[in-house]
Amino acid sequence: MQIIQNKAGWIEVICGSMFSGKSEELIKRVRRAEIARQRIQLFKPKLDDRYDDKDIVSHNQQRLSSTPVESSEEIMKLVDDKVQVIGIDEAQFFDDNIVEVCNKLANRGKRVIVAGLDQDYRGEPFGPMPVLMAIAEYVTKQLAICMRCGNPANHTQRLTDCTDKIVVGAQGTYEARCRLCYEIPLEKEKD
Repeated sequence: MQIIQNKAGWIEVICGSMFSGKSEELIKRVRRAEIARQRIQLFKPKLDDRYDDKDIVSHNQQRLSSTPVESSEEIMKLVDDKVQVIGIDEAQFFDDNIVEVCNKLANRGKRVIVAGLDQDYRGEPFGPMPVLMAIAEYVTKQLAICMRCGNPANHTQRLTDCTDKIVVGAQGTYEARCRLCYEIPLEKEKD
């Protein structure tokens, strides 16, 4: 990724399936910005309390302190104008307004790093992620390892019978699966 340093802002999207290292990549980029002595602010949805109610935590337990928020609009209210880099984890859980929030922040000269699932457990585009990917200057697609055969995995297989669109979980609830091993759910989704 080539990043040109000036006063222009931009959006970076890190996407992929569960267990592909999205949060880990977000943490890595933020830590590099900290080394460069840039001011940082991190956000995550309050809904995601799997490993910690405040910190952004990867599946391999890397963590950074963040501010949990209920909505994307709350991010706009909490961003410090002196901040140069804004990280947002689990963007698929935010409302569609997260797109406008990211655009506004980038237009104000901020580097906005957004991580999230690009597909839900049914293999369909997840929430605002497709639009974020379309407007971003940089998109990184992370692949996991299929937990059945070891091939590159692009899908998130839900292991429970729950048909709600959003079920926050990790190992035991989901597995990374390749195209061949992924089983398309046949049940009707609850809205």
